[in-house]
Amino acid sequence: MSGRLTVRNLYKEYADPDEGTIVAVDDLSLDIDDGEMIIVVGPSGCGKSTTLRCIAGLTDPTSGEILIDGADVTDLPARKRDVAMVFQDYALYPHMTARENMGFGLKMRTDLPKAEIRERVDRVAETMGIGDLLEKRPDEMSGGQQQRVALGRAIVREPAVFLMDEPLSNLDAKLRTKMRTEIQELQNELDVTTVYVTHNQTEAMTMGDRIAVMNHGNLQQFGTPLECYHTPNNTFVATFIGSPSMNLIDVASGGTGTLDADAFTYHLTDALREEVPDGDRFTFGFRPEDVELSETDPDFEVDVTVVEPRGDLTYVSGDLGSQSVTLTLPGTEWIEEGRTVGVRVPADAVYLFDDETGELLFTRKSPTDGNTGAGGSADATENADTTENTASAENADRAENAGPTGK
Repeated sequence: MSGRLTVRNLYKEYADPDEGTIVAVDDLSLDIDDGEMIIVVGPSGCGKSTTLRCIAGLTDPTSGEILIDGADVTDLPARKRDVAMVFQDYALYPHMTARENMGFGLKMRTDLPKAEIRERVDRVAETMGIGDLLEKRPDEMSGGQQQRVALGRAIVREPAVFLMDEPLSNLDAKLRTKMRTEIQELQNELDVTTVYVTHNQTEAMTMGDRIAVMNHGNLQQFGTPLECYHTPNNTFVATFIGSPSMNLIDVASGGTGTLDADAFTYHLTDALREEVPDGDRFTFGFRPEDVELSETDPDFEVDVTVVEPRGDLTYVSGDLGSQSVTLTLPGTEWIEEGRTVGVRVPADAVYLFDDETGELLFTRKSPTDGNTGAGGSADATENADTTENTASAENADRAENAGPTGK
């Protein structure tokens, strides 16, 4: 049921009357193992949905290859690829019951007898706990119930690869958390290769075996969640993965064991001084949760402007000279707005990036599940943004692949 998915040198560009050519995906390569769940994450317009649509067969790549279990499916239409897609808008037929929606793909694409289709639908519905919804139509179901039916429709197909395009973004926060857990449990139970697209970094960090971080059509890093968090390839990954974002400050090497910024001087420990790479200028980074408050020996002082208590944690925003920074403190720590606090950044929490390329040069951090270091698979070349291009022909393929184009 599961399959190895290979994306090799995928490139997609669109013609634009004003800009000439817009590059949506630029030379993307991914090797995804049998049963692995990969999260493709990035901001709007980074190329993640275009990548998924190319894998699904809904968008033709300009160049590159897509292979499932070693077979080249690049030129196959969506209906002939062994994939099932779950869409953001559920894409259920409004006039059909849940049972009919779940079984429709099997009815149209296979020669299975009605009894076997019914048995598959019943089995999947029982697994997902939606047996009581089978005779209901979409307008009789909540958003969460509709999404479960949409997932069930994909599961009954027993594909080699699941493709999920922001399936939880239409749900409220509480239901999104519940469905996130359910999808993980289902994926673990079914052991199906899954590519899941989202802009939500919480989903990326908690759901995937590995994360593919994209920006401007380029792959920035491909690694485990903790690799991307602890050893980001560059400043983009460092600020995109982790909430609140990593603080970044331009510094110059003082030549005497210091890093000098406009508003402070960071004194390197003897051990850290030996490890810091040569260079005149760096981007100094530290995560908000790595700081310590210090009244006696601070590295710098922050003028507090906003305090956001969240119960378990308190987010503190403030000014460090002319730059805004964020601190994450224990929920028991109360700081008043308008106060100036001393802050210390431990040596083990320091990140240094190249001030021109943004590439990671130094960190002592190491993820507990293995460390691929600061190099690896990132391609930080800049390219243009993505656009979505929907045509009537592709809508027909989408209908055959999953369901109707609307609710």
